[in-house]
Amino acid sequence: MQTNTEKIDFKRFDFETELAILYSSGTTGKPKCICHRSGGVLIQHMKEHQLHCNIKENDNVFYFTTCGWMMWNWLVSSLASKASIVLFDGSPMFKSSDLLLKIAQREKITLFGISAKYVDALRKFKPKLKYKFKLNKLRTICSTGSPLSEESFKYVYKHIKKNVHLSSISGGTDIVSCFVLGNLYQPVNIGEIQNNGLALDVDVLSDKGKSLKNSKGELVCKNPFPSMPLKFWNDKNDIKLKSAYFNRFKNIWHHGDYAEIKNSGGYIIHGRSDTTLNPGGVRLGTAEIYSEVEKFKEIKESIVVGQSWDNDVRIVLFIVMSKNYSLTTKLINKIKLQIKKNASPRHVPSKIIVVKDIPRTKSGKIVELAVKSKIEGSQIKNIEALANPEALEQFNNLKELSN
Repeated sequence: MQTNTEKIDFKRFDFETELAILYSSGTTGKPKCICHRSGGVLIQHMKEHQLHCNIKENDNVFYFTTCGWMMWNWLVSSLASKASIVLFDGSPMFKSSDLLLKIAQREKITLFGISAKYVDALRKFKPKLKYKFKLNKLRTICSTGSPLSEESFKYVYKHIKKNVHLSSISGGTDIVSCFVLGNLYQPVNIGEIQNNGLALDVDVLSDKGKSLKNSKGELVCKNPFPSMPLKFWNDKNDIKLKSAYFNRFKNIWHHGDYAEIKNSGGYIIHGRSDTTLNPGGVRLGTAEIYSEVEKFKEIKESIVVGQSWDNDVRIVLFIVMSKNYSLTTKLINKIKLQIKKNASPRHVPSKIIVVKDIPRTKSGKIVELAVKSKIEGSQIKNIEALANPEALEQFNNLKELSN
């Protein structure tokens, strides 16, 4: 067999050379043009891959991602650990809801990366998977994109693989990496992200800047780290960059996640800070509602927002029904009771409304702020970031929200 012996000439660049511009998803406003540095991102990724995710030479790494999501960059960096990467383009549910697991078995995947939403969908479509696939080479399952519910943690261990490191991870496009992720040397606690990233002084602060334990607050990082953005493109004197991350707490990176540190040292992400709900002046995370709604096979997906109402805020839950199901009074009462029991009475939505589709960004994230703006008649500033902007039209002048 003839081989190509042409020598590849690798050019050398400075450590701080611009690597790429990544655009934030646009869920919370106009997308930011985040310019990342080459060396810092590579060091951060290799740390996460080798020390947190146990990626080794000759491993096969898979992450279900599009090229527009930061997890694509994270995946490609696996090559620096001398691992192979497995790429997939298309619907993860094409012809079969367990298609990705088939690929994981066939390609001898060692790290299987998916979204929390995929696990939830798999749980609904294949409630009795019961270790259908051997997955002998699989050591790590990573989940990100949104908080992984307790039910999904249980599903992975009861139906996909028992002896696997289930690593819920969370970070963002802003740092093209993770603030909190897996730890090879500690047990996995249901519903928790195991630990903060090595060498990252991650904390949760109150509005007054006080460190919190077992209480919800703002996720921050109190020290510099290699994959901090180099700059925002065309941002003179770094005005926009400083405003985005350093205005809330002096010299501390404010990430915009509503989080909690448990006694175990584990983390729970309760949603984005700017989409928290405030009924009666009490701050609530949206993730706590989603985790309960996702348990209903009757519901395909949902989005929850706070509507300004009667000098207060009321919680409105929009749902897309699964095929062959409809929203009945019995189901409404069942949903409310479960949220009341497993979250709190304050989390119970005042309104539950059926819609045909939920607006999302091109990277697949639901846009709570855009829906809130739509139902309150405010201007939506980031509509160009949406993959399906037409879905917003169904939130116009809803009768259910007029009383």
